[in-house]
Amino acid sequence: MTSERWRQATEWPLMAAALVFLAAYSVQVIGDVSERQAQALELIQWITWGAFTVDYVARLFLAPQRWRWLATHLPDLAMVVLPVLRPLRLLRLVTLLRVLYGTAGKALRGRIVTFVAVSAVFLTYCASLAVLDAEQHAEGANIVTFGDAVWWSLTTISTVGYGDHYPVTLIGRAVAAALMVSGIAVLGVVTASIGSWLVERVSATATVAVEQADADLRGQLDRLHAEVARLGRMLEESQGLHGQPAVEEETR
Repeated sequence: MTSERWRQATEWPLMAAALVFLAAYSVQVIGDVSERQAQALELIQWITWGAFTVDYVARLFLAPQRWRWLATHLPDLAMVVLPVLRPLRLLRLVTLLRVLYGTAGKALRGRIVTFVAVSAVFLTYCASLAVLDAEQHAEGANIVTFGDAVWWSLTTISTVGYGDHYPVTLIGRAVAAALMVSGIAVLGVVTASIGSWLVERVSATATVAVEQADADLRGQLDRLHAEVARLGRMLEESQGLHGQPAVEEETR
């Protein structure tokens, strides 16, 4: 067993576990569940957390350079240590979309745009769940419904920040800080993608215009060459007609 074979064998099961975790966590935070149902949902979350922990330990054990792998996979450690980050494994689903793109350049831009879009949706949803879980029972909280949480997440990730809803707990503010940084990153990637697309479109338009102008110029030059050649033949014929009598007179 190698690290790559382990990753390929466990990728789909872990995605399924992430979906199960997200569903259980969503019902627990948003739904009005009884104590018994809450315990069942908590058990499901602990089971999925155990699956992610086993995966992390196995990949660490199979890594050729464990300390280097540990230092370069800190987000994976965070997904195990911080339960709220575990649903972010769902972002691996965007790698399946690469088959939709034909050329390398378009595939790269398509994967980036898709990744950013899916990341923004999942970040907004997960941050809404996390901040609602931390705030809804806190004293003096103003984020007490899922609608409030989603509105707060949208204004935060877009860096607008109306200020009508804000977290008052330490965990809520930690979620807010992470979402702010993520929002800046998402907007930066979106801006860069749009700028790249605009530059490509302008470059393509300029190339077509230059090629068209070059074709027109070549056509005009070809017509000019043909006209010069025609005039040259006419001049030669005219000189030939005028010179023939003189030659006959000398012969006599």
